[in-house]
Amino acid sequence: MAVNLTINGETTEAKGGVSLFEHAEAMGIDVPTSCRKQGKCKECMVEVVEGMNLLSAMTEPERHLKGNFRLACQTCVAATSGHVRCHTMRRGHMRIERHAFGLPLSGKAFQLDPAVTRDGDRILIDGVEVERSTGPIHGLAMDLGTTTIVLRLLDLESGELIADTSFENPQRFGGSEVMSRIAYDTGHPGRLLLRTLAGYLTHAIEKFPVDPKTIYELVVVGNSTMRDLFFRQSVYSIGQTPYRSITEIEMGEGKRTTTSLVQSGLRSLLPIHPRARVYGAPIVSGHVGADAAAAMLAVDLAHEKRLIAIMDIGTNTELIVGNKDRILAASCPAGPAFEGGAIACGMPALDGAIEEVAIEEDGSIRLGVIGDVQPEGICGSGLVDALSELLRTGRMNDKGRFEDDVRRITLWHGEGRGEAEGIFLLESDVNELAQAKGANVAGLHVVFSTCGIDFDDIDVFYLAGGFGRHLNVEASKRIGLVPSLDSTKFVQAGNTAIEGATIALLSRSKRQELEELVRKVQHCRLETHPSFFDFFVEGCQFKPVEPMPCAR
Repeated sequence: MAVNLTINGETTEAKGGVSLFEHAEAMGIDVPTSCRKQGKCKECMVEVVEGMNLLSAMTEPERHLKGNFRLACQTCVAATSGHVRCHTMRRGHMRIERHAFGLPLSGKAFQLDPAVTRDGDRILIDGVEVERSTGPIHGLAMDLGTTTIVLRLLDLESGELIADTSFENPQRFGGSEVMSRIAYDTGHPGRLLLRTLAGYLTHAIEKFPVDPKTIYELVVVGNSTMRDLFFRQSVYSIGQTPYRSITEIEMGEGKRTTTSLVQSGLRSLLPIHPRARVYGAPIVSGHVGADAAAAMLAVDLAHEKRLIAIMDIGTNTELIVGNKDRILAASCPAGPAFEGGAIACGMPALDGAIEEVAIEEDGSIRLGVIGDVQPEGICGSGLVDALSELLRTGRMNDKGRFEDDVRRITLWHGEGRGEAEGIFLLESDVNELAQAKGANVAGLHVVFSTCGIDFDDIDVFYLAGGFGRHLNVEASKRIGLVPSLDSTKFVQAGNTAIEGATIALLSRSKRQELEELVRKVQHCRLETHPSFFDFFVEGCQFKPVEPMPCAR
């Protein structure tokens, strides 16, 4: 007998006394590390999906980990038979959404005017010399998501995109959503979340085709927790009612004039120029963070006369409604379900993720898989399709219950997957998705009722983020994830957060516009609305979202 070890979809026979890290190396799998298997950098994490009981005991360098996470360099297979299946925290490049640079989604161009400029051999940031060099001038834009991180490298003199990359946020070992990360950061000294993230970002930056020391500015957007963690701010107050960033509290006390943050390249722990400026874009309020602010910049909301909505569905869904005259915003604590988290066979939008599901007339299931490879799991857009098709064909009712007391619906019969053979959907998965959807629907009703408008009053409904870009709109309407609007009103906008960060990097005037825009936003706190619970319960059902009688 032997133990089969599967890492990132590749399988080998495990050898006694050999670490998971060494097995991965022999298989040609790149495991992030800065300390070369010494257990010090904490970067070589793997998430064990199957066979945790077959592994060696936890070691001292792993004491910061919980759940199914281990350090690859510290872990060996300790059994003589069975199947261990795990994956690194960087399984490959995630799908990246791209738009024309220097051109907001509204189609209105802006003037290239970066803060970093050249005067002969002098390189200046807002007119202050930081280096003498005739070399290139680069900048980075980063969308620091709870689940996914996107980086763009740009030439600041031409505005051209040089390279980009996207990968899973390795901070997931501290929890899959922001409240868990807040609790982890508060309870664990040493800023392990930041240090681990910095290690992964360093590897990504060093793989770009430029000298990292030619990067003189980094613009960071993300929800309030992710942004503040990166800037070494205490995030404790974001996890306690009334859920405010320390920057928002200090601004209210007159200690600062903006919620934006600035630090040096050196302090960021990244390999960029030590005197580079790292700018954390301003947050709106509470959990409505800098990613939501960047989305407003991307769609040119400051000059928008039409009534628009922006919805970025994710672990922390942001919803913005309004135009240049009035803007309302809310955050919806949806959790990670629609990003593949807390789902038995869920995974991010990587190669091998089921992204399309269709049930044929004969009952067979047709799948679309990212990368046209063998399925490894199912991502958010695939989950929406699956729920919609089960509902359409009567195999699931609007309460999320499967017909004939079935508890598990298999989407794909796989081989070599051990205990978790095949890819399937459980009723418990549907319950997770129902609660995530309920939070989003409650947010829609609270914001629209506060604004005093119906869904049909919206002229354009932007579905933001990578998830929103690949949603089947009709399927989303059927299960009640988005309002039942005319489909022509929906614009699947892609990653508006990274787009807005890019605009802020390339234009000082647009950055100033962003600083002014966030001050106009009215923050709607969902939990204080008298009908929130009713909205949530209604939203947990799988049926079209219509205006509720108490919405006005």
